[in-house]
Amino acid sequence: MRYCFAVSAQAVPTLSSAIEVIPAECYENPTWKGLLYVGRALAVYAATLAALFWAEAWWLVLPLWILSGLSLTGLFILAHDSAHGALFKSRRLCYGVGQFLMLPTLHMYEAWVLGHNRLHHGHTVRGGADFVWHPLTAEQYEALSPLRKLRHRIEWSWLGAGLYYMRDVWWEKMIRLTPPKKWASAINRDWWIVMTFFATATAGLGTLGYLHYGSLGGGVWLWLKLLIVPWVAFNYAIGIAVYIHHIAEDIPWYKRHEWTKFKGQVQGTTIFKAPRWLDFFFHQIFLHVPHHVDMRIPFYGLPAAAEAIRAKFGDLVREQPLTLSSYLRTTRRCKLYDFERKTWSPYRGGARKPLAALGSARS
Repeated sequence: MRYCFAVSAQAVPTLSSAIEVIPAECYENPTWKGLLYVGRALAVYAATLAALFWAEAWWLVLPLWILSGLSLTGLFILAHDSAHGALFKSRRLCYGVGQFLMLPTLHMYEAWVLGHNRLHHGHTVRGGADFVWHPLTAEQYEALSPLRKLRHRIEWSWLGAGLYYMRDVWWEKMIRLTPPKKWASAINRDWWIVMTFFATATAGLGTLGYLHYGSLGGGVWLWLKLLIVPWVAFNYAIGIAVYIHHIAEDIPWYKRHEWTKFKGQVQGTTIFKAPRWLDFFFHQIFLHVPHHVDMRIPFYGLPAAAEAIRAKFGDLVREQPLTLSSYLRTTRRCKLYDFERKTWSPYRGGARKPLAALGSARS
């Protein structure tokens, strides 16, 4: 593993210097290629839903639910690329494809653009600005009510990433969002699009289930089976992915005045070496450093961009294999954050060494 560490603002390069090393061909995004990947992802999703419709044995339904969550993730990440303007040159095509692919995940395209592109990408790991997995200090945690402490413990556990994503990102920052005036018209329009899809899908699946099983319970079961449980599985897949991209013992969060674009976009995330089967669904998003350096790069340009950034900046780039053990270790150790010492700690004691003390050691 390569460890990133706190460096003075004078010692680190600029984000522009990282963008400059990315080869021009990494930005090429012909329409046919984007549509080809969209077609493939839709075919996988449709085949998974068809298999789920006919499957009744629990030992078939359970793995198909996992597969449905992954196939939804595949659709969503292509929509995410569209929202960045990376999948197609046409803004209109990006919106149309992105909104369509987001519908089964019940996400609103323009709300995602605001929260993800403007806030998360604009202020990655910046205290008080990046809302995604923003850590609490020990003092903030102690000031919580017992119920909120319990919620924090659940959401920051190894089982909690999906619950956190559903509540904090989807519900609070999307469905319940009161948008700024500038964004209100577009976000409200997309809210109605998503709600119309949800109502139509609910009515359609309920009717189909009633006809197939011959009961109201059958209608509810098919709705849960094909819409709700796959959506929950998707929330877990994307929630864990976002967590591991930006939370680790050696990823520092910064006070507002300490933060720089280079610290946020290069040192605030990771290049993961993921298995090929996982990259099939996640569309190279685990190569997260180049994606944050320049979100205009389509996902299939990320491998070459990662190589260029790695060659230029070496140990300033955090890189490691994607493993379950690393995720579990992080969820045990990274509960609360000290912005003064740049350290993560469990809930009681066990404070880690400041990140500067880790140096550029590798394990």
